[in-house]
Amino acid sequence: MTERLYYRDSFLRKFPATVLEVVPGDRPGIVLDRTAFYPTSGGQLFDTGTLLSDKGRARVAEVAEDDDGRILHFVEGEGLPPGAQIQGEIDDSRRRDHMQQHSGQHVLSAAFIRLFELETISFHMGDESSTIDLSTSGLNAQQIEEVGTLANDIVLEDRPVDIRFVSRDEAQGLGLRKIPPVQRDQLRLIDICDFDLTACGGTHVIRTGQIGGILLRKTEKVKQGWRVEFVCGNRAVRTARRDFRTLTEAAGLVSGHIWELPQQIGKLLANAKTLRKSQADLLEEIASYHANQLLTETPEHNGRKVIVQVFPDRDLEYVKLLAQRVVRQGTAICFFASISATPAVLFAQSAGQPHNMGALMKEALVSLGGGGGGSKDIAQGGPKRIDSLDRVLQALAVRARE
Repeated sequence: MTERLYYRDSFLRKFPATVLEVVPGDRPGIVLDRTAFYPTSGGQLFDTGTLLSDKGRARVAEVAEDDDGRILHFVEGEGLPPGAQIQGEIDDSRRRDHMQQHSGQHVLSAAFIRLFELETISFHMGDESSTIDLSTSGLNAQQIEEVGTLANDIVLEDRPVDIRFVSRDEAQGLGLRKIPPVQRDQLRLIDICDFDLTACGGTHVIRTGQIGGILLRKTEKVKQGWRVEFVCGNRAVRTARRDFRTLTEAAGLVSGHIWELPQQIGKLLANAKTLRKSQADLLEEIASYHANQLLTETPEHNGRKVIVQVFPDRDLEYVKLLAQRVVRQGTAICFFASISATPAVLFAQSAGQPHNMGALMKEALVSLGGGGGGSKDIAQGGPKRIDSLDRVLQALAVRARE
């Protein structure tokens, strides 16, 4: 069994080890007798780094624990043979980032318990941000603000973060925030002085000041409760800088200050809504006028007017609106097509007419390709070919006039 060096020293970056086993696969999985590389577990991401030997350098791209409890170091390039002596080196910036996020999560989870008795039911560390899921039916902005204030107070107080090992029986009487369901003889406890005590196998800072600040970004309702997104330390600085740059650029577009953005965006949305309404009203007027023009220009056959039109510069939305106006304002059958962007065909007839637009659409698409369908009085399709579009529509119009 591999000795997990990170259990006792999260700041260990270099260590000697011996290759015990190489697990074959697309990427060889190297098992060492001891390692400081953390495998993906408990919501925390894996470490990366290198394994150095007299044979050369192998990059550790991922670390995982298999079902047998082996820690597999997946390397890029040539693997190392069993028995090889190596020097492992952890990617320091990635490890430090993970320590900040994971320790920050412990502080946050404890703050939610202390202030509102909201239990953390899961933790996920991503490349850009981390999340905790809380067991609650409701969460408001005031609660988030209070938790953020308390969590950052604990960071600023620079409290010690200790690691200790106890038996499962001993842990039962220590008031742990959470005891893992996995049965182990010994539990590894992360103790944030006078604030949080919980069992955890992850890598952590040794003082809360090293977390470097906690920024709660957003919340959302999820199936199991509420999800809180956060970033800590250097991530928080990068994220705040990026957010500020984005807000500044957005404020510049509306010639305002970033604090005025909500009001400015509200005005823009209200104006856009008014413009959309005006545009829709105008389009209705144009379609009504256009429908009257088509009905006036088209001769009547057997008590109905059959209109064929291919529109090279009108989208399907307008073509459909026009067809609806035509069949309402007169007794008519429309065979329309739009080829302005994605080709589309639209068939419609006035109520009481004898044809079946859905059936005619399927018939047309046999020649034109594509798919579509509809009801007796209106149908829509998307043809694959438009070279014979006018010919197919004219043939249908001939039959509709009979």
